[in-house]
Amino acid sequence: MGHLGGSASSEIDAPLDKVWAVVEDVLTAPDWQGGLDAMTALEHDGEGHPTLVETENDIKVRRIKAQVRFTYEPPTRLSWIQERGDMKSVEGSWELEDLDGGRTRATFRLDADPGRVLGLLIRGPVEAATRAIFVSGRPAELKRRVEDRQPG
Repeated sequence: MGHLGGSASSEIDAPLDKVWAVVEDVLTAPDWQGGLDAMTALEHDGEGHPTLVETENDIKVRRIKAQVRFTYEPPTRLSWIQERGDMKSVEGSWELEDLDGGRTRATFRLDADPGRVLGLLIRGPVEAATRAIFVSGRPAELKRRVEDRQPG
């Protein structure tokens, strides 16, 4: 397996600022993103945003750890890149687009190279299941998180 990644989008019934509030609150991501078990801030920027974070993920065949650096471009883009970790490389982003009528399109992108050893473990059905959790399912998870928090 060379790379694990792709992109997926969802339209959310909430204005951009509400969606951005959830996306930028990276330390709460384990509360709503499957397979992401823990995030610990190691560094913060001048505005208090976590910029270097240690993560722990369950990719079904084993647990992996990483240190990722976040870049905030409010209110439309949050990106990250792995600085150290069990995977060979990881880059990802959330991109938000303001739609008419208080709706937002959220696109999740991930490009990860598991490296040779993990690549041998993540093959066939495991690869498909891992992609479903870590790429395809993310926008739907964000949609549920944001819409569940909307006043009704």
